[in-house]
Amino acid sequence: MSGTTIGLLGIALLFLLMIFRTPVAFAMLLAGFIGMWALEGLRTAGALILTESYGAIASETLIVVPMFVLLGNIASVAGFSRGLYDAAYAWVGHFRGGLASASVLGCAAFSAVSGSSVATAVTIGKVALPEMKRLGYADGLATGSVAAGGTLGFLIPPSTGFVIYAILTEQSIGRLFMAGILPGVLLMALFILTVWLVALRNPAEAPAGPNVPIAERFRILGQAAPLLAVMVLTIGGIYIGAFTPVEASGIGAALVILLALVTGKLNWAGFYEAMLDTLKTTAMLYMIVIGANVLNPFFAVTQIPATLGEALQSLGFGPYGTLLVIILAYVVMGMFMDGLSMLVISIPVVFPVITGMGFDPIWFGVVAVIVIEMGMITPPVGLNVFVVRGVAGDVPLTTVFRGVTPFLLAMIVGLILIIMIPQIALLIPNSMFG
Repeated sequence: MSGTTIGLLGIALLFLLMIFRTPVAFAMLLAGFIGMWALEGLRTAGALILTESYGAIASETLIVVPMFVLLGNIASVAGFSRGLYDAAYAWVGHFRGGLASASVLGCAAFSAVSGSSVATAVTIGKVALPEMKRLGYADGLATGSVAAGGTLGFLIPPSTGFVIYAILTEQSIGRLFMAGILPGVLLMALFILTVWLVALRNPAEAPAGPNVPIAERFRILGQAAPLLAVMVLTIGGIYIGAFTPVEASGIGAALVILLALVTGKLNWAGFYEAMLDTLKTTAMLYMIVIGANVLNPFFAVTQIPATLGEALQSLGFGPYGTLLVIILAYVVMGMFMDGLSMLVISIPVVFPVITGMGFDPIWFGVVAVIVIEMGMITPPVGLNVFVVRGVAGDVPLTTVFRGVTPFLLAMIVGLILIIMIPQIALLIPNSMFG
């Protein structure tokens, strides 16, 4: 059999394993190992696993994963997420739809310490959903705003999606982090605009909350200020070049632990829970990196990426037509796969095509992450939708999907703007790195 045929069989095996609920990391590992065995022999396949398993996780850049995950977990168990939400609620809650807008703002703020879409949706959802239910918000708007707001965790730095993308494509983590800032702010603004439009169309779905006195607003904001300062210090420190993303992750985690201890909000049980969750998440992400690093050489030998690039170019769609085809493929994949699975399986295939078309790899990283975010709130998988449904309890799944639809349209608008105006993603990294 030809290398291309074996490559296609390897892709079929990969999806077959995932259909049978094999974890994506081990599905990639098995498909890459068996495919390389068929192409190059058992000795080469065995050597590939040994060298790539070590080489994939030996890089110090991967330290940002456990450190930023720990930062988010400590902030969650210490209750700092509640402070972020309360501060947003105090300032915008008195507007019609203000509580849903506060949920989006809270998600955006917590995204800057968690780096995880699911963690953001769960954390803010536990705080915001009961309050919105108490004030009489429509279930669709309440759950939709949290599910959509949670997707910001995959875009606003420190994003685990950007870390994995940087490793797979050998791009700068710092540049990707900076590239996510303005698109994250743009999507946050579009989500808040969506809440306002929903409230304008049907005011009964989004009643206004109580008006908090100015003095009380500043007091509540002051309570959230230490964690906000940690966020500004870590991301701002990367921007001004004071420290690298690896150093920023360690400094941020240490400061949040210190803050939690000083304020008396961290006990041994909470610390143990945060550490355990960090270990589980880190192990999962490291295994995905190992699996991707075994699968990628197999793809390279089979020439699948090169063949796909030639096929797309032969269609004559041009750069943006080809980009549209890739985005549509992502949308379809998002209906059946979670975000990280989409990222690690697709990037080795589409990245050579994108760079060959002359697109900026940092800009495409932002585009890919946003499209993957869209997959987190689209049926039938919609991971964030299922997570928020679990937190909401008695809200039907169809209601959550219906509620998230306007926010999905807002994401499409944001994606179009970033494609039309690449500087939205590239302005900060280009000004920072030259």
